[in-house]
This record gives sequence, structure tokens and C-alpha cells, in this order.
Amino acid sequence: MASPLQFAYRTQTAIGVYDAAPVYEALPGFVQPQGNLRCCVYSPCGRYFAYAANDGISVVDASVGHVLTSIALPLVYEISFSPGGTYMSTWERPAKDENGDATKNVKVWRTIEDVEEGQEKQPLGKFVHKNMSGWNLQYTADEKFCARLVTNEVQFYNSNDLTAPWNRLRVEGVTDFAIAPGKSQNVAVFVPERKGQPAAVKVYNVPQFNSPISQKTFFKGDKVQLKWNALGTNLIVLAQTEVDKSNKSYYGETNMYLLSANGSFDARITLDKEGPIHDVSWSPNSKEFGVIYGYMPAKTTIFNHRAVPTHSFPLGPRNTIIFSPTGRFALVAGFGNLAGQIDVYDLEKDNRKVCTIESGNPSVCQWSPDSRYIMTATTSPRLRVDNGVKLWHVGGGIMYNEDFNELYNVMWRPVAADALPAGDPLHPVPTPHPSALKYLGTVKTPSKPVGAYRPPGARGSSTPLHFKREDEGGAAHTVSNGVPQVGPNGFGRPRNQIPGAEFTKPAGIPGAVAADGSELSKTAAKNKKKRNKKAKEGEGNDGPSTEGGLAPPPREHGGSPGEGRSPERRNQGQGQNSQHRSQSRNNFNGRNRSNRDRSQSRPGHFGRSQQQQPQGGSPLGGGGDGAMTAAQSANAKKIRSLQKKIRAIEDLEMRHAGGEKLEDTQVKKIATKPSVMKELEALEREQ
Repeated sequence: MASPLQFAYRTQTAIGVYDAAPVYEALPGFVQPQGNLRCCVYSPCGRYFAYAANDGISVVDASVGHVLTSIALPLVYEISFSPGGTYMSTWERPAKDENGDATKNVKVWRTIEDVEEGQEKQPLGKFVHKNMSGWNLQYTADEKFCARLVTNEVQFYNSNDLTAPWNRLRVEGVTDFAIAPGKSQNVAVFVPERKGQPAAVKVYNVPQFNSPISQKTFFKGDKVQLKWNALGTNLIVLAQTEVDKSNKSYYGETNMYLLSANGSFDARITLDKEGPIHDVSWSPNSKEFGVIYGYMPAKTTIFNHRAVPTHSFPLGPRNTIIFSPTGRFALVAGFGNLAGQIDVYDLEKDNRKVCTIESGNPSVCQWSPDSRYIMTATTSPRLRVDNGVKLWHVGGGIMYNEDFNELYNVMWRPVAADALPAGDPLHPVPTPHPSALKYLGTVKTPSKPVGAYRPPGARGSSTPLHFKREDEGGAAHTVSNGVPQVGPNGFGRPRNQIPGAEFTKPAGIPGAVAADGSELSKTAAKNKKKRNKKAKEGEGNDGPSTEGGLAPPPREHGGSPGEGRSPERRNQGQGQNSQHRSQSRNNFNGRNRSNRDRSQSRPGHFGRSQQQQPQGGSPLGGGGDGAMTAAQSANAKKIRSLQKKIRAIEDLEMRHAGGEKLEDTQVKKIATKPSVMKELEALEREQ
């Protein structure tokens, strides 16, 4: 007797059917077809296996591999079965007949029927459907009725007679529908937003189409995914918009709703992490479902059938959740542009983590029917390199590996639950196939953890918190609606925000008033006191005052001609160059007025040629006040320089507090802070 576990694969030139554990051999009775093979599929009941080749369709007994029937349809690209395998549907490439009309490219067949010798098998019905998506008929669980979507209505047929619709569900603007599994013959239809009206999902009971038994209206719904649970009692609606009007995502906005089939409950599912909904899946027990949502690292939460969260798994870069067929395990993985890690959790053992599988970059991930194995495969055309199939035990070990040149599809054979062997999937651990041991021999064990590139100066130290993901202790991802959040360090956060710590007050500029009116620092308060004191003295003397004490006083016409420069340069160059500059200006009599005219037209102004300063003496025009002003200017310049040093030291201190490794020169610079502060206070006392 063949093993109950079986899988099939399709490459560019061959189709294979393999028995899985413990033999891992090709099905003896199956003859592998060759040539251009377009598709292959198992029936949901697991009895049949069908594939399409250039010469037509072949239906095989999945247990032994013998061909049961063939249909001469050379251009079939898709095949589908009804739930019990009684009916088979095919989709051919659209074409036109001699009159220019579209040919009926969707055909429905009875899978196994007696045909008289010399006669060809005839389809039960034919339809026109140009798109490759949504072409298949949807059947009720008992295969009594089937339905298809046309403009503004859903047509229901008796499965044995597809010549004319048995009933019609008329809904204006309907774009999608889903028939519920299980014994309840319900159907859900979706109508998107239009003309200011909200989108709607309505549930009807077949064939009572007069009024819906349950419905939910909502905005922000251009398209939806309708997900029934296995019993057909509850429906999840995953709504998505084409454009996110808040500019937070390129891929639109997602929302999720839950409806009961009998109309007793409907609600929007509120999620506690901002971001898109990556995946949602029902458990086979129909009592709970899992959702992965939020900006990366995403959050995974299990909800009960009333949308109440019951458990949350750790944050991580994940976007796929799949429950095992028995409902005991949950697979949480990150595929696509993520690293391909698979976390397996045992839901019956306090949701504990069983293992983490490093699966590489698979495009297919499926549970085996007995929940003992996980199949991962890298297929074309998504990736044309490293194509192959791997089987993993639920405990984390690899059991089988096979590489292919170009692998297009791989799938497990469905098996009924009562036909599976009983026992604990975790124990005992089966013996791996030799191909798995060979694969492990080729896998290189990394000598050190692989991470992001780090420059030489940052190696050998812990990663700063502001470069870590949220699940590693960093700050949560925030969206700024197109406004870049860039701090003074050039990255996404200001220096005074340390991820994982409480927000600190922004570091103010020493000597300046706090912008938010909060309590001033010690230095700022001292400077403010001095400014107020000088302002009062200036009012009493009716003389010019310098506000702030940080900038030099405004330059008057009668002041020292070189007060903006240092005293040394002023003493050295004033006597030598003033006469030369005065003479050079007087040579241009045609331009404006002469230097002498300007000096005479301004009261109190002394021309530079008339200002002679004896060596070692003070300027004649400014007297003692000019020397005092020059000294104040020099002190103010030193104060600004010291304040700049303190700001640089405070910036280094914030970087060091955030976990960043500093260079030796930067550490020495921080150590000089007390001396710089002392020198600054001494200069401020002199003013």
C-alpha cells in the first residue's frame, strides 16, 4: 500500500508524483509525461490528479498513478476540481471564431463518466471568461449547486445541468463573491464604493435572495478578500484601497471586518499597531484566526471568533501565518523580501515556540495533511536559481531535499483526516533521507552572526539603540506623512531622543532663552540676570546697551576704526596703513565724493588720514572708551568660542549615552568640559 503522504511537482519538461516519508520514491505506477506541460493539480478530495500537456488533459488515479481518462484539449492553461472531485473545469486561452465572436473558453466536465466507444467526451457547460483570475465556478460543499459571477449578478446553476441558470442573485455593482464551505449554503457578495456610497458586504442564504441575512457597510474598500471559516459560520473581510490618502503607504490602506453568517455579530477588528495587514488566516477549528499586521517588525496576534485577542507572539519581520491541518500548530514566517525565517508554535502547549527554520527564499510553503512536515520550495519565474523542494519536520530538522533546474509548481496530495495515522507529530522524529544529510553538508555554518555592514570604527561594540529594530529594543516605527524627521545628526531621530528611554528635553543654546518657556539652565539663568542688570544700567546712563551680552556693541561713527579686529592687528597696522588708504581713495576724484568731503559732511566723524596713533598709545578718536570697547569685543568673541565648544561636548555626551562608540579624541574632548565651563564662567563674571 502506498504511503498516505504524497506530493507532486511540475518542471519545464516533466511532471513527477512522489511518495513522501518514509520512502521518498516516485509513485511506481505513474508514467512521467514529457513536453510542454502547462499545469497540474490534485482534486480537493485527493482521489484524482490531473495535468495538461500539448495533446490534452489526463486524469490520473492518485493512489496508483494509472490514467483514468483523457480529454483532447490542446490549449488548456488551468484546471480545477469541485470539492468532491465529481466535476472538473478547464480554462483555455481566449480566441475568436470565424465570425469574430469570442469562443467559450471555460468548460465544465464530469470527471469520470462512461463514454461509448468511438464518441468523444462532451462538456456539461461552456462559458466565456477572458481573465485568468476568477474564472472557476464555485461549488457548495455538497456539490448540489455552483455559481459564477457576471455583470451585476451571481448566477446559480444546478451542477448536473449548466445549460441555463437555476437562480440569480441580482446585486447592482457586485465585483466579487464567495460561497461558504460546510453545510450552511450561504454566499457573500461585495459591492465597492461608488458615487459617494460606502462599500458593502452582504451575506445571503441560497436560494433566499430577497434580503441579506447579514451585511456590513464601510468606506475605504476598493477590493476585498472574503475568507470563510471551515464551518461557514463566520466571515473575515479584508478590505484594501488602491491609494492611501494619508500618504503613509504606497500600497493603499487595509482594514478588517468580521461578520457572523446569521447576522448576530459584525464588527471592525481594531489592531493595536499602526501599519498594513500582511496576512490573516482561519484555524481549521473555525474558532480562532491569526493576523499579522503593523510596520516591520510586524505583530502577530491570535483572535477568537468574536474578534477578542487571546495571544500575541513576539514582534519580528513576518508576513505569513498558516495553521496546520489539525489546528495544533501555527506557522509564522517572513517570505518575499524578508529573510525566509519560519517560526513554529504549539498552540496546545501554551503557545510555546517549537523551532525556527531557516528556509532561505521559498515561494511555496505548505503543511503536510498530517501536520508532521512543512514543505518549502523555490519556484520559477519568481526565482530562476536555487529551485528545489525541501521537506522539514515540525521539530525543525530537514528530512528531504531535491534540486531542480526550473521548478514551476509543487503541492501536497490532500488526505482526509480519518485516513491519517494517529500519534504525536513531534515524536518520534523520523529518519532523514540521505539527500537531507547531503544538503546539510553543503550548508556553510557562519563563523559569526551575519548582520548589517558596520564601519571599522563601530566594530566590536554594541549596536546603538537608534539603529535597532523595534523587536530588538529600538523605537517604534513612525510615519511622518511625507515630512522627513531628521535630527541634527542627519539620521531619523534627534540626538536628544534615546530609543527605549523617556523623551528628554531638547538641549537649549547656552545663553539663550528657552523657546518653550521651560526652566532655564544654570548658565542661561546667569546670563539672563546679567542682561537684565546691564539693561537697567543702560537706562540709568542713557547710553547704548548691548542686549544679550553675546554680540559686540553696535559700531558708532566716532568709535575706534579697528574695533572689530584684535588689538594687536589694530596697533600694528593703523598708523602705517591709514594714510596710504586715505591717499588711495582721494585719487579717484571722479567717483562719488572725496574722503575729505565725506568726513566734513558727517558730524563727529574723523577721517582715517587724520587719525594718528602713537606707538603704544590709545587711538586719538576713541580715547579710553575705544580700548574698553575693544576688550569687550575680544571677551565676547572668546565667550562665543567657549559656548560652541560646550555645545559640541554636549552633543558628544548624547551620542555616548545613546550607545555610540566614540573615538579617543572625542572622549578626551568630553573630559575637558569642567575646565571649559570654568573658563566661561570667569569670562562672564568679567563682563
